[in-house]
Amino acid sequence: MNIVLWILAGLLAAVFLAAGGAKLAQPKDKLVTSPNMSWAEEFSPGMIKLIGALEALAAVGLILPAALDIPVLVPLAAVGLVLLMVGAAITHARRKEPSAIVTNLVLALLAGAVAWGRFGPYPFT
Repeated sequence: MNIVLWILAGLLAAVFLAAGGAKLAQPKDKLVTSPNMSWAEEFSPGMIKLIGALEALAAVGLILPAALDIPVLVPLAAVGLVLLMVGAAITHARRKEPSAIVTNLVLALLAGAVAWGRFGPYPFT
């Protein structure tokens, strides 16, 4: 199970590093016109950058703390991603975007599995 949790954490880290990096690197006008990012029109540029920074930090937090022997930060980063995805699902529900809600909930479940595994029966030893 340890390998499965590492794979999940690695996949989540890759997804959220890319998503967060895009939000940090691109201006709001460009994000709004890209596919699946029309939600950004309802948020200020600063809020979009904050969301991107939180996603990127959580991505790093899924991998780096275990390598630096601070493993308790890994499940905390996973919990942070769960909260971000719940917020994203609420935003997409308000906008009536069901396919985006499904994506958010799947990512939240995967992050929740990492949090559960690392807090619970499969902590780093």
